[in-house]
Formats: sequence, C-alpha cells, structure tokens
Amino acid sequence: MLSRRQKYILLKFFSMFSVVRGYNILVIVVAQYLTSIYILAPERPLGSVVFDLNLFMLVLATGATIAGGYIINNFYDSEKDLINRPIKSRLDRLVSQNTKLSFYFVLNFLAAIMASYVSFRAVVFFSVYIFGIWFYSHKLKKMPFIGNLTSAVLTITPFFAIFMYYKNFESVIFVHATFLFLIISMRELTKDLENIKGDLAQNYQTIPIAYGEKVSKQMLTVLALLTLVPAYLLLFHYAIGYMYLFFYLAIVLLVAFLIMLWRSQTKIQYLILHNILKFIILAGVFSILLIDVGVILNRI
Repeated sequence: MLSRRQKYILLKFFSMFSVVRGYNILVIVVAQYLTSIYILAPERPLGSVVFDLNLFMLVLATGATIAGGYIINNFYDSEKDLINRPIKSRLDRLVSQNTKLSFYFVLNFLAAIMASYVSFRAVVFFSVYIFGIWFYSHKLKKMPFIGNLTSAVLTITPFFAIFMYYKNFESVIFVHATFLFLIISMRELTKDLENIKGDLAQNYQTIPIAYGEKVSKQMLTVLALLTLVPAYLLLFHYAIGYMYLFFYLAIVLLVAFLIMLWRSQTKIQYLILHNILKFIILAGVFSILLIDVGVILNRI
C-alpha cells in the first residue's frame, strides 16, 4: 500500500504529466525518429540515424520546448479550461501556477542547452520557437485565422528542426508536410467548434465565434478537399511503399468526417470529429513504417 505522501507525489506527477501532455510529446518523438529514418535520411544506415547524438539532442530539445509550450498554454487557458475541460482542469490544478512557471523556465533553459550541443543555429531556431509558442499562447490564439494558422505552423515546426539538420530538400517531404499541415489546420478549427462555450466566456475571437458555425464548417470542407491534392500526389507520383493504405484510409475517414460535420451541433459531436482527426494524425505517424517494411533488416 502506498503511504499518504507517496499518493500525493503520484497525483502531482500525473497532474504535471497531464499539463505537459506527455503522451503527445512521446508521439512527436516517435514521429521525428520515423521521419528521419524513412523520409529525411533514407539512404543512411539505420544505426547512424538512431544513435546520432545530434539528432537525439534535437529531439530532446523539441520535447522540452513543447512541454514548456503546453505549460504556458495551460497557464493562460486555466479559466477557459474550467468550462471546456472541467475534469482535466481539476487534475491540472493539483500543481500550482508558480510551480508550472518554474518548470516552464527550466524546460526552456534545458532546450537551449541541448540545442547548443548541435550548433548556434539550433539555439537560435529553438529560441525563436519558444518565443513563438509564448506569443501564440499570450496573444495570437485569441484571433481568428491568425491563431489557427499559427497553431498549425507551430505544430509542424519541430519537423523543420530535423529537416534543416539533414538538409534534404526533396519535393516528397514538402508534400507530406502539406498533408500534415492541412489535417492539423482542420483539427484546430474543429477544436474551436468544440470549445465555443469556454472561448465565448473568455472573449476569444475564434472563427466559430467571429463568423459562425456554418462558415467554420464550410472552411473545414474546403480544407478536407484540399487534402486530396497532396494525397493524390503521394499515391500516384511518389514511392511510398505500403503507406498508400494509410492515405486511402484517411480519405475514407475524411469523407465520414464531412458527413458527420454537417450533422453536428453539440460539443460531444465535435469531440468525436476532433478525435477522428487525431486518429488520422496518429495513424499517419506509425504508417511511416509502411514506406519500407524491410528497413530494419536491410539497413542495420
């Protein structure tokens, strides 16, 4: 049996893990490594990528920066989250705001230290990234269009760190990035539909509040149709191995998403739509393995 103090420490740990969304960071770490192995450095031996200390430092710096980003976002959104996510908010509040801010500065400092191991340019990159996350959380997220665009850009920014590290400028990389950017943009707008009540209470001028749900649904429909362009290019103009299965699945899910979207009116319905997009992103990360199923055997 755990003592009372041990239970208290465990609750604090889970609270902090919830604040930094540790599960999301783990997915991003896996995504960065899979992207490096299969897309950015496909010709390099597997070991030289997996055990590359510079890449490891970039991934750690990314994880620390994103964790800090979630903390500062949670700090500014604490009142809104009481309305939109009351259960999660109660767990998050087990850690004081002062403690969260202390962790925020420590994580950003560690990110800069780890980036400095790679190069001065990496330090500049992560410094700008850290500032961008703070500025988004403090100001930009309350603005329609700008907030959504900034959020989507910040979400894919970690992949530019390893993209610049490998200096691989093949067009297939930009097509993959475009597909991911569009799906993330859809997720951000769907999240705004889901969180209308809390955003309205805190005077956030999101697209659904400023222009209405109908316009938001029209924009989501356009974004969904635009995803067909990079999907088509990846399916018929690039060698993506068995990853074609993912894109066919994604198209089916996006059709289902649009059908459900125009019938949705409640928070729970928008939450389901949000989860469909999250599943597409998560499935996309692990489907990178399908680009070359024999990579583990062939590149050791």
